[in-house]
Formats: sequence, C-alpha cells, structure tokens
Amino acid sequence: MRFDELNLGPEVLEGLSAMNFKETTPVQELTIPVILEGRDLIACAQTGTGKTAAYILPLLNLLTKNKNGDDAVRAVIIAPTRELAQQIDMQFEGFSYFLPISTFVVSGGGDGAQWDQQKRGLLMGADVVIATPGRLISHLVNSGVKLPFVEYLILDEADRMLDMGFYDDIMQICNHLPKKRQTILFSATMPPKIRQLAKNILHNPAEINIAVSKPNEAIRQSAYVCYENQKMAIIEAVFSKKIEGKTIIFSSSKQKVKELTTKLRRMKYNVRAMHSDLEQSQREEVMLDFKNGKVDVLVATDIVARGIDITDIGLVINFDVPHDPEDYIHRIGRTGRAGCEGRAIAFCSGEEVPMLREIEKLTGIKLEQRKHDLPPLEETKTTPVANVARKVQAKAPTEKQQGKQNNKRREGRKPAEALKNTQQATVVAEKPKRHNRPAKPKLVREPQQKQSADKPEQASSRSAKLRSRYENYE
Repeated sequence: MRFDELNLGPEVLEGLSAMNFKETTPVQELTIPVILEGRDLIACAQTGTGKTAAYILPLLNLLTKNKNGDDAVRAVIIAPTRELAQQIDMQFEGFSYFLPISTFVVSGGGDGAQWDQQKRGLLMGADVVIATPGRLISHLVNSGVKLPFVEYLILDEADRMLDMGFYDDIMQICNHLPKKRQTILFSATMPPKIRQLAKNILHNPAEINIAVSKPNEAIRQSAYVCYENQKMAIIEAVFSKKIEGKTIIFSSSKQKVKELTTKLRRMKYNVRAMHSDLEQSQREEVMLDFKNGKVDVLVATDIVARGIDITDIGLVINFDVPHDPEDYIHRIGRTGRAGCEGRAIAFCSGEEVPMLREIEKLTGIKLEQRKHDLPPLEETKTTPVANVARKVQAKAPTEKQQGKQNNKRREGRKPAEALKNTQQATVVAEKPKRHNRPAKPKLVREPQQKQSADKPEQASSRSAKLRSRYENYE
C-alpha cells in the first residue's frame, strides 16, 4: 500500500515525499488507520519493521488536525533509553519538516544545566515530549511539572522497559496524565507482563501482531562453532572481502567490547566502541560519526541493539551468543532494513551451543553452520582443556627446583634437629615374627635417596625364591 492511499494530511505526505517514502510496511499499513480513528492500540512488531513511523505519521496528522492554542504538552512518548529517545526525535524532525510541530527530549545523563533546561522545556510546553521513564518521573515529582493537556501517550519498546524494571514508573506516569487520552503501546514480544500492563492502562484496545519473534527474511544468517582464539582470525577473514555498508559487532560485556576495539585498532581498522561507560556526549559523537560514515565498524554492547535506525548496515557480527534469544533478534535487526539485504554472523563456543539451539527454536530458522572455512587454532590442535593442563604443568616446580627447595629446608634446620631426623629415617623397621612363619624381608627407608627400579629378571627371580620358601613352609 502507498502512503497517499491512507488518510494522511497533505503536509505529512509532503514530508514523506521529500524523504522518498512511498510504500508502507505491513505494520504501518495496519496500525496507521487504527491510530487515526483515535482507538487505543497494542501492536507487536519487530525492530526494523518501520514501527516508529507507524505512530509518528498518524500522530503528526492528529496534532495538526486538532490544533491547540495553548503552549502545553499534548503528546508523551516513553522510550527505554536515551539513544532511542534521540532517534525518535530525529525521525520527528524529518517527517514534520513542513509542519509547525515542536518536540522536546527529556532523558537522563548530563549535568545540572541539562536538568534546568529540561525543566524549562517541560514548563513552557511542547507539542511532543519524548522521554525516558526515570527522568520524566523525576521532573514530575521534583520540578513541579504538570501534564494536564496530554491527549496521546505512546509506549515504544514496552517489553524492553519492563525488562529494565520500569513497570512502576510507567504506572506512576500514567497517574499524572489525564484519564481521557489515546494510549498506544508497541512491543517486540507479547509476554504476560505486557498483557497485564495493557490491561491496566489501555481502554478497549485494538491488537495487531506482525511476525512475532521472526527476523527479517532479507537477513542471511550463519554461525561459526569455534574456539575463542579463532574469533579474531574469522573477523579478519570476513573483513578481507568486500562488505556492503557498515558493520556492527555485538558483545555481551563492556570489558570485551573495549578489548575487541583495541585489537581491531591494532589491525588498522576504522573502529569505535559503544558501551555504558561512555558519557552521553561521547555516545552521541560515536553514533553521529558512525551514521555519517566516519566510522566503518562499531563494537557495542546491547545498548544499541534496539532503536538505532541506520539503514546502510550490511553486516552484524555476534561475537558471543546472547543469553536471551530475543536479544539476538534485536541485534541482527540492525541490518536488512529499508528493503536492503543484510548478513548476520554468530560466533558460538562449545558451551554456547544450547543457546544457539534456543535461537533456532524461537526464529524457526536453522542457522547455516560454517566449518569448512574455520581458521586453524593459533597454537596447537589440542583442546582448550589440554592447553590449561599444560599451563598448570609449566607452573609446577621441576625436579631440579624441587631439589633446591629441599636443600634450603634442610639447611635451615638446627644441627640437633637434622641429626634426629636422619637417625629416625635410617631406623630399620621390622614387623614382629608370626609363629611358625618365615620372616618377611626387612624394609629400610633412607632420606632423599632415589630408589633404583629393579630389572624385570631380578624382580622375577626374587619373587620365585619367596614363593618357593612359602611352598616349602606349607
């Protein structure tokens, strides 16, 4: 379906034409008419399906059609992260280019000056406020901000917000808003907690489900089952071939992100890191450079797995398998956008194979396992367990070192103590004789002397003599 077939205003269509948007995605085709009708909506759609435009476009149409002369906040959009909030604001800026619509972002981070700026913005009013839940609650409680004229409430990435523990914050925000409003909820999954939230804040909602937990079919997926020390060699082999577009490498820990970024820089790749230790200004700089083509490779934690809309990402590498299969879908959803093809590669160690199976179960797709082009192990063909054993043995003292340690211990003893120990060590130990039985050979223990092993012939001869004596006794 084309956008001009929907009941959108001419100014909205003009903005779409300027951005070269012509055809709707399935989620846009289904949700835009419902929102224009003024109904509450719960929509389940994956990241990368165009769901942000699915609520921005009808919202712009409604705000323009139902003009309000007051300088007040008319719409509130709640997003789980600062990055997503800023991304939504950028899309508003593009779609509303020909419209007199004002937007304002309220998110965490920054200093006292930013807090004061956000407070003034909320008090002065804006058509649309895009906020993270924690920061908006802080202003509602501490800054004297009131939102009595809000007509529209939109929750984006609602499942993500609940995973982050924002359920109570969302309910508190809703208590500060007028009860008579249109509420729209977007989520990538539909677990019971989302159902409960929808029941509490939505009124007779329409429900739309678009390919739940299914990655974009335009993404070519594969996996390497490999050792940890093979992963960098695989990356180098992948980068040796031409890659269409930018690359994102995901890892589950910020420490691994830092280490990986350092290694790639040593290999002369144009790479930047994105993780929670960066300041907000640094994150914005990294994302801007990545979007503008100044950075070819972005190494990131799941902080950018959701909500970042960059259309020319050609490759996503999962340096490790995420524990949550849903995170895998959100990660690879960064590629294959806007009708383009994309590639997704996962590195899977032995202990991560069960998680890979869970991903295949969720997506319904059997990942192509690439084994034929695996690089050789860096050191030996032995298993990591064998390598660990070798390291442990290397740390153990040699026979020569052990002898030196024993000599030091003996040298440190007092003469009387050393003589006593020597005498004790050379005492002949003899068991008492049993009646009518031959005596057993005497056992002598001497200190720190290496016993020579008996030759097979000698041992056999001695055993024969003892056996003969015992048989004669019997």
